[in-house]
Amino acid sequence: MFAAFFAICLSLPAAAEPEGTQNLDELLKILEADLRAGDVAAVNDAMSTGALGDGAVPVAPGTPPGTNGAVTSIRLGDHGHQTRFVMEVAGDVPVEYRVFTLADPYRVVVDIKGVPFNLVEGAAAANKGLGFVTGYRYGRFEANTWRVVIDTDQPVAVARDFILDPQSGFGRRMVIDLAPTDAASFARTAGLPEGATDTAAEAAAGLAAVAAVPVSPPTQREERRRVVVIDAGHGGVDPGAQGPSGVKEKNVVLAFARQFAEELRASGRYEVHLTRDADIFIPLRERVAIARRHKADLFISIHADAIQKPSVRGLSVYTLSETASDAEAAALARKENQADLIAGLDLQGETPEVTGILIDLAQRETKNYSSRFAKSLVDYASQKTQTLSPAHRFAGFVVLKAPDVPSVLVELGFLTNKEDEKQLVNASWRAGMAKTMARAVDRYFGDRLAEMPN
Repeated sequence: MFAAFFAICLSLPAAAEPEGTQNLDELLKILEADLRAGDVAAVNDAMSTGALGDGAVPVAPGTPPGTNGAVTSIRLGDHGHQTRFVMEVAGDVPVEYRVFTLADPYRVVVDIKGVPFNLVEGAAAANKGLGFVTGYRYGRFEANTWRVVIDTDQPVAVARDFILDPQSGFGRRMVIDLAPTDAASFARTAGLPEGATDTAAEAAAGLAAVAAVPVSPPTQREERRRVVVIDAGHGGVDPGAQGPSGVKEKNVVLAFARQFAEELRASGRYEVHLTRDADIFIPLRERVAIARRHKADLFISIHADAIQKPSVRGLSVYTLSETASDAEAAALARKENQADLIAGLDLQGETPEVTGILIDLAQRETKNYSSRFAKSLVDYASQKTQTLSPAHRFAGFVVLKAPDVPSVLVELGFLTNKEDEKQLVNASWRAGMAKTMARAVDRYFGDRLAEMPN
């Protein structure tokens, strides 16, 4: 570039000095602009790929249609002593975010407000780790907040985090540099930022406080329509199980929950509430608290299972027991109860005392009613679809621990089984199963009404 500059200078007429001086000034400005653009391009290449040093692979800038104001790309870069995490937002939109770390296991959590995710590289990239990062996941956490949870293989510190303004065709980028640290230092800084309220401990404490509210006697509740709360499992940053074709549990169960709710409402006999009616994450104990706030007469949590054996299929119904009916039921409960951990909630304050209170409050009468509805549901479902054997099972699911609300968890089938997955994504099958489950609800409340005193 300098050679070209001097060649141009030498070609200028010597007699026209004043005009030539002006041309030289203009050329100097052009040269300076070109050099600055080259530096910016190099920085953009490094930041856009997540690289920290030389050898960055450039990424072509560009905003896909319909993605302005959305996160369009997430990239990782490994530089040995640090791992860089980069999120790019298409267009020139402000980014409000917070970053914090959580322990057991080691995680870095990023919350972004007002900017949805529309990743062009697909979700498969999230399963690929690099450097200290073993993987990451993302999804809606609250109505206007999206969350990214980054899993690491060792304790890390956020060495720095900053925003790069849009440059040279790239959108705004949020950059996080992760550096290794020792366990003691990690423990001192891990936890939610000051003023944050999304802790599992707070949800549990709130539920324990609500549990002290007396339950209305049955005779006082007969004058209103029965209240049924339907809980679509997982959601947002927690996708749940995934089938071979890429179908996600959170989407399947939400579609079914909506259909089931419509079926119950159409009868005119029930007041129906959904714990979630969008792709949003809700903590497990908050789902229980929602049922209690609505003074639910019945709580039904909808899920779809996954297992290593693709030949296993069939619907099953779970009720609460701290002693699982079998090893598979215990494993399933452990997996489902990790939903809060998966979504980046702080579980450190979950004291054994609070857990013990919740278990103790699960009254014998409530468990009995839960089992009766489970039996009714299995009776009807087995006439319409394949069920596991036995179909009624027991495990310690967190969402079944309301002390005064009969509760069941329904596994509609196995996404890891081709036949079950085909059914679950079929709107006609879901509609038929919703009608079947509605009949089971009718029978359950019909039996309870028959037992009421005149």
